[in-house]
Amino acid sequence: MQYFSRLSPVRAFKDLRLFFAERGPIELVFLVLAMAITLTLIYAFARDSNFETEYRPDIIYVEQYTLNRTDAEITAQQRIDQAEKRKRMAEIERRAAERQASFKRLDDKLKSYGF
Repeated sequence: MQYFSRLSPVRAFKDLRLFFAERGPIELVFLVLAMAITLTLIYAFARDSNFETEYRPDIIYVEQYTLNRTDAEITAQQRIDQAEKRKRMAEIERRAAERQASFKRLDDKLKSYGF
């Protein structure tokens, strides 16, 4: 515990000032540059570290139909299936349009910066 009693923020600040006073201006420029690059990389990795939700596959089970179904029953089932398929396709198209709009916004931002 005697080691920690010798620590002082004032002494540490004076030591840091002495360290920087002994350095040349070019070394300080490179110190700032190295810190900026390091902090930029840390920020980029921290920002990019988002975790998406786990992918859960949409399992479609095959139905067993009786062999003696009438054409009317088959047509009725196809209408029901077609309505569900249209809903799924509309959702897929909505998500695609949303994603396309987000890329369009990104492209517009990059164009405003000259890229």
